[in-house]
Amino acid sequence: MLIRTARPDDAPAVVALRALVHPYLVRGVESTRRMIAEPPPGEEWTAFVAEVEGRVVGWVSAYRNGRTSEADFGEVAMLHVHPDHRGHGIGDALLAEAMEHLTALGVRRVRTWALTASLPFARKRGFEPSRELRYSALDLRAAPPPPDHPAGVRLRALTELDPRRLHATYVAASADEPGDAPSDAVSYANWRYEVWDNVGLDRQVSTAVEIDGELVAFSLVKRDGDRMWSDMTATLPAYRGRRLARLAKRAALHRAAADGVRVAYTSNDEANAPMLAVNEGLGYRPVASQWSCLRTLS
Repeated sequence: MLIRTARPDDAPAVVALRALVHPYLVRGVESTRRMIAEPPPGEEWTAFVAEVEGRVVGWVSAYRNGRTSEADFGEVAMLHVHPDHRGHGIGDALLAEAMEHLTALGVRRVRTWALTASLPFARKRGFEPSRELRYSALDLRAAPPPPDHPAGVRLRALTELDPRRLHATYVAASADEPGDAPSDAVSYANWRYEVWDNVGLDRQVSTAVEIDGELVAFSLVKRDGDRMWSDMTATLPAYRGRRLARLAKRAALHRAAADGVRVAYTSNDEANAPMLAVNEGLGYRPVASQWSCLRTLS
C-alpha cells in the first residue's frame, strides 16, 4: 500500500473508482483533473490516493470549508476505498493524512460523510452522525414536457447571463440551506471556480428564472456525457411559495433530456422538505443515503 498526494493524471482512475463506490455522483475526468491540478481558491485543498500494485484503490480530499464564516471548519471529503481492498487499513491511512492536513490549517471542527453502512467506521474514529443526505435519481429517457410559466416570467439559459448577477442570487438563495454550518461566505472567486468555471457546468441546460428583470430562482446542471447532476436549485426568500424552483428545475431537465441526458441525480438534506417535495413531484426516487459526521479536535 502506498499513500501519496493525488496527481492530475490520476483523474481517470479516480473517476472509475468513484463510479464503482458512488455511482450516483457525477464528476467527469476533465473536471476531476482540473480540481487536482488547480484546487479551489482559499480552501487550502489537497487530496490523497491509495495505491496497491500501481492501481488507485482509495481516495480522500481535505480542505478548509470556503462557504462558511466559521474559519475553523474543515472537511474530509469523499473518503472511499475499492470494495476488494477494504479491511486492510487503507481507509485509516487516508484519514490520517487528511486529518494531519486539516490540523496544520488550524481546523478545529471537522465534517466528513459516511454511507449508512460506514457509520460504525466513522464513530470508532470520533465522528458522530449529524444530518442525513438523500441521493435521488430520475430516468430522463422519457423526456419531461416543457413547463408552462406565467406571463411576466422568463426562463434564461446561463449563456445569457452575467455571472455576477447569478452569483448574487446564488448567495442570497442558498444562505439558509440546511447544513452543519451556515453557507454565509460564498466569495465570488470561490463560486466562479466551483460553479461558473466548472468544466462540467452545462450553461445551455442550466436555467434561471427572471421576473421584472430580477433573477429570482435557478437550477444548475453539471454534466458528464449522458449523466447529469443538479448542483443547486434555489429561490430567493421573497419569491418562495410560487413554484419557481420547480419551474426552473423542470425546464433544466427538459433541456437536458432533449440534449441526450438519460439519467439525472441530485441530493437533499432530509430536513429540506420543500426541495424534497419538488424532486418527488418531478419523479425522482431515492437511491442512497449518506450522513454528515462531525468531530471536534482538542
